[in-house]
Amino acid sequence: MARATTRKPAPKGLDIETYNAKRDFAKTGEPKGRKLKGKGDSFVVQKHDASRLHWDFRLELDGVLKSWAVPKGPSLDPAVNRLAMRTEDHPLDYGTFEGIIPAGEYGGGTVMLWDRGQWIPHPDKDPRKTLEEGHLHFTLEGERMKGEWVMFRMKGKPGEKGEAWMLKKVTDEAAAPDEGEALVEQCLTSVDSGRSMAEIAAGEDVWESNRRGKNGGRTKRKVTPPPPAFLDPQLATLADHPPTGSGWIHEYKYDGYRLLLSTGEGAAVAWTRNGKDWSDFFGELTEAAAASLPAGCLIDGEAVALDAAGKPNFGMLQATVKGGKGQERPDLAFYAFDLLVDRGEDIRKLTNLERKARLAALMKGVPGPLIYGDHVVGKGEQLFEKICADGGEGIISKKADAPYRGVRTKCWLKVKCIARQEFVIVGWQASDKRRGFRSLHLGVNQDGTLRYVGKVGTGFDSATLEILSERMAPLKLDKSPLEVPRTALRGSTWIKPELVAEIAYTEFTSDGILRHPSFLGLREDKSAKQVVLETPEPVAAPARKGGKATKLCTAADFQLRLTSPEKVIFPEDGLTKGELADYYAAVADLLLIDLAKRPMTLIRCPSGRAKKCFFQKHDTGSMGEHVLRIPVTEGAGTTEEDYLYVEEAVGALECVQMNTIEFHGWGSRIDPLEKPDRLVFDLDPDEGLGFERVKTAAVRLRELLADLGLETFPLLSGGKGIHVIAPLDQEAEWPGVKSFAERFSRAISEAEPETFTANIRKNQRKGRIFLDWLRNQRGATAVMPYSARAREGAPVAAPVSWEELDGIEGANRFTIRDAALLLERAGSKGLKGWGQSKQGLPTV
Repeated sequence: MARATTRKPAPKGLDIETYNAKRDFAKTGEPKGRKLKGKGDSFVVQKHDASRLHWDFRLELDGVLKSWAVPKGPSLDPAVNRLAMRTEDHPLDYGTFEGIIPAGEYGGGTVMLWDRGQWIPHPDKDPRKTLEEGHLHFTLEGERMKGEWVMFRMKGKPGEKGEAWMLKKVTDEAAAPDEGEALVEQCLTSVDSGRSMAEIAAGEDVWESNRRGKNGGRTKRKVTPPPPAFLDPQLATLADHPPTGSGWIHEYKYDGYRLLLSTGEGAAVAWTRNGKDWSDFFGELTEAAAASLPAGCLIDGEAVALDAAGKPNFGMLQATVKGGKGQERPDLAFYAFDLLVDRGEDIRKLTNLERKARLAALMKGVPGPLIYGDHVVGKGEQLFEKICADGGEGIISKKADAPYRGVRTKCWLKVKCIARQEFVIVGWQASDKRRGFRSLHLGVNQDGTLRYVGKVGTGFDSATLEILSERMAPLKLDKSPLEVPRTALRGSTWIKPELVAEIAYTEFTSDGILRHPSFLGLREDKSAKQVVLETPEPVAAPARKGGKATKLCTAADFQLRLTSPEKVIFPEDGLTKGELADYYAAVADLLLIDLAKRPMTLIRCPSGRAKKCFFQKHDTGSMGEHVLRIPVTEGAGTTEEDYLYVEEAVGALECVQMNTIEFHGWGSRIDPLEKPDRLVFDLDPDEGLGFERVKTAAVRLRELLADLGLETFPLLSGGKGIHVIAPLDQEAEWPGVKSFAERFSRAISEAEPETFTANIRKNQRKGRIFLDWLRNQRGATAVMPYSARAREGAPVAAPVSWEELDGIEGANRFTIRDAALLLERAGSKGLKGWGQSKQGLPTV
């Protein structure tokens, strides 16, 4: 490869001396910047959670690591350009760092070694020369990033700080246009240690200089968390077929007993789904967990008995529980499929994919009988067909981005190859041979009563007959505990409805009797009162022609006690409080992207939207336990009031229970409260001004803000106007943000008075659009994306792309009826990353 004959000095602020100048090496154990002789072709990517999360992309060249900060991480979609801000050169030995930089130091935060490997410059291009010219073309052979990539420098603007580049994937075999976010969303652990960001942040490795050791200043701190207490497990809803799309993960449905393993220091407990301690029954599993897993973990999974072929066998599992005496004990295994508490940290609020990544790291290298229960993303139908062909029970499908909830939800679905479920044993029919009984009578709880469903006479071996006879004998009754057909009375003995059996069957007859039932075993982990008839629910049809099927969560999935769900909230449309709650449950994950951890103001309408509604921003003690409070100093600093905020979906739903229709939020999160993370310009048109004028004004505003270096995103307000939103990097404080918004708005109004006015008075609008900058001051709020509006038609505030704005006819285009469509749109290419870029406040 040819080399440049001359070398220009590195751009000011990017060389290795800048690295040294930014760090106090008496306080941080990071390596002092110097040029080293390396192989010359290494690259590394470090995931860095400092003031904001980003990925540090580094290429070895001339003895240093040339470095860029990529806020959104690399995309596999060749159509997507990723912003990459050039940073100072780093020393080569920085490329092995993983740990914590102390708070208060430059770059303080958690650093993960996210990828590493070799980079190969394009054979026809000298990277030293092209780097100075502003472009790079290379191939990566990393553990995660592979194939051809290009980088190019953007044209700088006057006064702009930093050197902006773009990172882009070249179209080749390693590209994935339909899964551009796969690397960022699915690669959540270190390529070196297998740890997640949270595990690294737990504090075992910290780069500090005051306790420097042989390994570069890393120190070890050991804290032993206690064994977690029992937590209610999440349960799945029976569905008629697997959901489709990449938003679901799918797991093997293990044929065994649900267990939660709780680990302590050298000990472990096995809890059943009802919170019973079954450690004695599964001693080999708890012993293995105590010996090989760290303390302070609560792992959700399934205990199974393995047959000679290594497949789960429910019948064999009976030898491990009551009545199993005298039988040969089978080989047991525990398939771990979820992690609720990780070394003392409750992680149930993380998504399914994030929890599984941490579980995989935890289980790495753990010997049998503890096994990591893997999954596939999408492709649920193919997995289901294969498992059924192999004689398996079925699959469990889970929403990839859903948190863990200790209730039965539609975010977890179970799809069975054959019909099987639990039934209550209510009696037996005598045998005319020398055995305990001919068949068992069965019942199921339905509509508040125990209903007879027939009898089962197959699936028993001699040992099972003996065990069941012994268990039923003390439970005899004089008469049947439920209504049964006359034909079932002859030769029958009835018992108290306490024993639960697992039964496989083909279907129910027209009169509700099981067809071709077969006994699989007793269920010791469920009570008779819990046994209800499970009816497969259809997976939702496509939201629109050509769309993707979307399974919607409802308020019932969150076990919310909703009073007066039938109360009509939108009288013109007949929409009820229950329907509003179901809308918010369905879009909760989208709503929380912007609403979570943000001081909020609620619009509450106890008598419906057409009657008296009121604003509430302070805590009055009437909201639910998941509606949280933060003390905020008001005025001149002498008054402190508790403001409301939420962190999870159930908190938002508790607000709906208290008759909230609209959610409005501050321009900052609760931390840091004094540094906004967004600018909001509300385009409020004069009465009678058409929506076409508003759209034209929004596009013009986009152009004007782009001239100042700000990327913006349009939000349909759900009313008459459009909000133009510019995300911020939370560096500027409220006075500076307010000042910029006011100066910009007044300048634009003076320059283009035929379109804009910055005067709040309605009599000054006269055919113009009020550019409302007042939402950018401390304490002011703006409607949140996906919030419903207390207006006729039940519209919602909805994100849209600039490209599609021209074809939209009104700011109330979407309503609470469109939950499925909004979910589908949120995953579209046009809305990916909507509102998530972070940028500095212009210095004008």
